[in-house]
Amino acid sequence: MPGFEIFGDEERKQVNDVLESGILMRYGFDGMRNGHWKAKEFETTFAKKMGSEYCQLVSSGTSALTTALASAGLGAGDEVIMPSFTFVASFESILALGAIPVLVDIDETLTLDPSSVEAAITSKTKCVMPVHMCGSMADLDALQAICTKHNLLLLEDACQALGGTYKGKALGSIGDLGCFSFDFVKTITCGEGGAIITNNKDYYVNSDQYQDHGHDHVGNDRGAETHPVMGYNYRISELHAAVGVAQLGKLDYILAIQKRNYTIVRNALESIEGVTFRKVPEGGEENYSFVSFFLPNEELAKKAHKALGEGGVDANFYWYTNSWHYINGWEHLRNLKPLGNLTNEVRNQLEKLNDTDFSKSDAVMSRTISSLVKIGWTEEEVLERAAKMKAAILSVL
Repeated sequence: MPGFEIFGDEERKQVNDVLESGILMRYGFDGMRNGHWKAKEFETTFAKKMGSEYCQLVSSGTSALTTALASAGLGAGDEVIMPSFTFVASFESILALGAIPVLVDIDETLTLDPSSVEAAITSKTKCVMPVHMCGSMADLDALQAICTKHNLLLLEDACQALGGTYKGKALGSIGDLGCFSFDFVKTITCGEGGAIITNNKDYYVNSDQYQDHGHDHVGNDRGAETHPVMGYNYRISELHAAVGVAQLGKLDYILAIQKRNYTIVRNALESIEGVTFRKVPEGGEENYSFVSFFLPNEELAKKAHKALGEGGVDANFYWYTNSWHYINGWEHLRNLKPLGNLTNEVRNQLEKLNDTDFSKSDAVMSRTISSLVKIGWTEEEVLERAAKMKAAILSVL
């Protein structure tokens, strides 16, 4: 991770196909395309790769989440349960629809704790959104059982976990809907882009229409299309999709290199007494984009993170004090700093965040360090990195 580390002739060819036709928009201009439909090609190939019936490309992972929620009919006043550890896009996508983000604790999977999810369900709850952070997954069996029991939507945010699997199925394909990001630092990249996958035809049709101003996409005359629903402009361009077509062809190679590099680092750290690793649910296989591990307590985690930096080891993240990925850093959310007015329902829920007890999440996040796994490293470089990491951590234990 990420895919931009291996840009090459494959991406150039796909982009040149688009530039030579001159048609950068994914819809219309049929006669001028020279047979190139990059977004359609990406969608078909990606759906097959993920084992899903349908795929809809959009402009970002954030717009994928918003479109997915909208496609299932969520809107103002509906509650969506999400984890306290994620990227800000998770609550942004919910708020964009006037829906209500309900943040709950994580466990050592680094995503939703099923018992905390069940405790947070109310008559307004419509969706549970596990976020498969840093390449691994939630306890999807437990969450699916909760959703079935309470008739809730299960939406997988797999933006950071492309290539991971659970009981043989691709992450993102297990819930009612799954979302992915192809931004510049994801496993594969379009520069900017995202995708929604589903086996539900109604959700697919709704997402197809919603992401393009409500167009029905019937026939080949865009000006004659009807608008069955209201939508927004979350379209992907042909240029971005073209990069994605090439990158998708490299996915298996990327995953194999990530697994090799991850394994080298993990093997080195496993020998350190006091270091443990994030929980991967039984039957799950992460995509190996991060090695996430725990120190015995917060003080030692902070010291280890500092020692890694001082020891010349980059790309290690201490999320507990990170501005973008944990509730502690979201003061703009906790202190209600929108540009416009919020509904009373949203405001009332967000005002509770400053008084909510996230001590269970704190106990996990305060001990967690995640080390990025790059695909551009040689095996020798990874071995050297692993040795430096081991030495730095041992120096504080």
